[in-house]
Amino acid sequence: MFFIFVALLTFASYVDSFVLPSRTGLGRISKLPSSSVEGQGLLKDGKSRDRFSKTDENIDELFGEFSNFLQKKQAQIISEIESIDGSGQKFCNDRWGAFDDKEGSKDLKSGGITRVFQKGNIVEKGACSFTLIKGGKLTVERAASIQGRHDKNDDGSPTIQPGDEYCAAALSMVLHTKSPMIPTFRSDVRIFLVRSSKDGQTFAWFGGGSDLTPYYLFDEDITFFHRTLHDLCVNFRKENESCNELIDYHIMKEACDDYFYLPARAEYRGTGGMFFDDIPANPSTMNFVKAVAENWMPSWLPIVEKRRGLDYTDQQKEWQLLRRGRYLEFNLLYDRGVKFGLANVNPRVEGVMVSAPPLIAWEYNHVIEKGSKEERLMNILKRPKIWIDC
Repeated sequence: MFFIFVALLTFASYVDSFVLPSRTGLGRISKLPSSSVEGQGLLKDGKSRDRFSKTDENIDELFGEFSNFLQKKQAQIISEIESIDGSGQKFCNDRWGAFDDKEGSKDLKSGGITRVFQKGNIVEKGACSFTLIKGGKLTVERAASIQGRHDKNDDGSPTIQPGDEYCAAALSMVLHTKSPMIPTFRSDVRIFLVRSSKDGQTFAWFGGGSDLTPYYLFDEDITFFHRTLHDLCVNFRKENESCNELIDYHIMKEACDDYFYLPARAEYRGTGGMFFDDIPANPSTMNFVKAVAENWMPSWLPIVEKRRGLDYTDQQKEWQLLRRGRYLEFNLLYDRGVKFGLANVNPRVEGVMVSAPPLIAWEYNHVIEKGSKEERLMNILKRPKIWIDC
């Protein structure tokens, strides 16, 4: 049992990962004027203009629609994983804040649903967590991190200051596999909304992505995974030309590699995927982010089905545990959400660390055999490969 207040504080810290400066430059925050105006799409330089005629009430509806989608998607994913795992294990259902069934919880604005799966046949440990915050107030640091990454000379840039109200919603997932022949899968999508107290404007944007962390390299599996991401972006661009400046697989792939990097080790955590941030929030981009979430299971489950029956040795399992050590190193040293969550006063550690692997290993000065499958993987992790060359 934990205190709801502490849980909300933890999530408030976690959402700093939504607003820290982006390394990718994929987009700019979408400004939604208080009064209705005609939308004009994107500028050629990638900066966003109002793409649709919306009021603050409309963006609230979009936020609500996306939040409801995330809750439904969470339930669907959990059902799929429990079914394909075949162990009979079930996800726990840890509802907190506004989603708790306790008396008085319904009066709260913020909360979440944390679902964790453990000791399965395929998923050794997995978490699929929905989080929602409403009526939050930006701290000095959060306001500066948003304002600081936008050109103050740009008339379209936000005017955001400490104390401005914000809302956020996210669905995040990590699936640590029992077999070293099946890669770990990580994904998330999120929306962040800020209301400027200075000029009454509302700013909203999306972020998210998905990626793989394999232990043994099956090139066709990684290529298949990246192909699903590539095709998702290409097909969406064909149907939504106004988003072409923002939806680019190759840029998102590079951004993913850049983010999941361990500089102390001079290696990348996995074989990447897609990573995006600061995509202006409107109905069109929401459809893209929904499609990203819809693509999660179809991009990973075929790999599971192909590799679930493969035998593996104790030495191969040990290698998986060593690589999981790198996974945890990244979470503790570099991951923005984990770092801010743990830095909070009295953090809900179980919630912050829910993405950690169940078992790990560190071996001093581990030596990889030359010409081995392990060395081949490390060569890729030292220098990321272009999996889709088109």
